[in-house]
Amino acid sequence: MTFKTISYLDEQGKLSSVCSLKIDQDKLLRIYQMMLLTRLVDERMIILQRQGLISFAMSSLGEEACSVGTAAALEIGDWMYPQYRESGIMFWRGFSLQEYTHHMFGNAKDPTLGRQMPNHFGKRELNVVTVSSPIGTKIPHAAGCAYAMKLQKEPNIAISYFGEGAASQGDFHCALNFAAVRKSPVIFFCRNNGYAISTPSYRQYASDGIAAEGPGHGIKTFRVDGNDLFAVYQITEVARKYCLEMEAPVLIEAMTYRMGAHSTSDDPSLYRSLDEENEWKDKCPILRLKKYLELQKFWNSDDEEKFISKITQEISEAISIAKETKKPPLESLVEHVYFEVPEQLKEELKKIKNELKTEN
Repeated sequence: MTFKTISYLDEQGKLSSVCSLKIDQDKLLRIYQMMLLTRLVDERMIILQRQGLISFAMSSLGEEACSVGTAAALEIGDWMYPQYRESGIMFWRGFSLQEYTHHMFGNAKDPTLGRQMPNHFGKRELNVVTVSSPIGTKIPHAAGCAYAMKLQKEPNIAISYFGEGAASQGDFHCALNFAAVRKSPVIFFCRNNGYAISTPSYRQYASDGIAAEGPGHGIKTFRVDGNDLFAVYQITEVARKYCLEMEAPVLIEAMTYRMGAHSTSDDPSLYRSLDEENEWKDKCPILRLKKYLELQKFWNSDDEEKFISKITQEISEAISIAKETKKPPLESLVEHVYFEVPEQLKEELKKIKNELKTEN
């Protein structure tokens, strides 16, 4: 079984006449800006980690169209279950640079109060569920969330983001089966970026990618060029409509490439060549969309320079504020772990406080 990759925007920024999608200029410019903002933020966070100012960072370099493109095609009432390369969905939904920077520092103004690693974002008010480190665990959650909305007759869907490596987990198959049987209006969005950390795709499965898993579970399936904003947006829009009208799940496999390291703990030069990385540079989703915008006279080099300068300054200001922000209160170590703090944790917290007093 093979699947055709849906693609409309070529590497020169020319849009195929086959594409029927219409995105107004203002929205298209905002999409581009959010993709570029995501990349600029990622770059600075990696630098901060190398400087020892934050503990960890992950980049979505080369995959920005997957996050921003899907977020732009969905509604605010749709629940999102991201993995750790979807910071773009946060920015699209209104998560500020300052909020994001506080989260990366894990300080007292971090929504998770430092309980999660950096790049494990989320915000209830934005309908974005906090990222979970164990791979694949949020896929069944999204299926269950969608089923609950269906039972309550809510006109919304859920979307779960994951890499192709997560499709090797049992949670992936359980979620697809549950959603197919219960007819959950959920989009399973797989970013097939070629590597599960250092494990290449060809060592993960013998089938034609992850898309082949969909029909086996009786699920409507699409494969798109994950570096083509127009393809990602349109198919997400189509999938959302299908989920609601048919009351059924959809699987989307977005073919992309992880241009950077898996994380700041990874060295990709140990398992892939520079030649391979260079092959993907011209396929960059930001570069392709930029060329299209320039051809349409929607954007130019002056606009680019001004935007980058503005965002760079805003990032620097956000970092300065985050540096001066206090650490989370000590009590947050035991809060929201259980419905009620058990006596054992209370005793451990008391012990830590006494030890700190002794040290001071």
